[in-house]
Amino acid sequence: MVAARRGGKRVGYIRVSTIDQNEVRQLEGFDLDKRFTDKASGKDTKRPQLQAALDYLRDGDVLLVHSMDRLARNLDDLRKIVLGLTDHGVSVEFVKEKLSFTTEESAISKLLLSLMGAFAEFERSLIKERQREGIALAKKAGVYKGRKPALTRERARELARRARTGEKRSALAREFGISRETLYQYLRTST
Repeated sequence: MVAARRGGKRVGYIRVSTIDQNEVRQLEGFDLDKRFTDKASGKDTKRPQLQAALDYLRDGDVLLVHSMDRLARNLDDLRKIVLGLTDHGVSVEFVKEKLSFTTEESAISKLLLSLMGAFAEFERSLIKERQREGIALAKKAGVYKGRKPALTRERARELARRARTGEKRSALAREFGISRETLYQYLRTST
């Protein structure tokens, strides 16, 4: 549970894509109590300063972000972050878009988040469709090889042999660096 903070803090989150970009312009002129800055690509899932900001924020705080694309990798990610924060009493303000999401759900905020969710779902389906089309074209051209196997033939044989001797499958999966589902797929194809 997020504790309430008297007076609420104004917290800024800044993300720049490259080392060369200047983060100063993003929230220039805003009075902030704390600032978190990531230097990472939008597609990068490792944004330690975003996680630090999310951990830092408390009920009554305001998170200021230059623009929506600075906070999230895609619409679904954006919607989850905004909903997660507002559910815990944190307001989110996007400077460029002049949008605010608060704990007091207004009809327009609900509409915007619902639209963002619908667009995110549409975006995911378009990506999957393009991926399927690309794979089909690559197969037709004879250049699609599929995913590289996680284990060499020798390692797969060793895995199957050790599983037949009764070794715990979860321990084998950890040792071989594969998921249990991948382990079971190897065992099914080795029989």
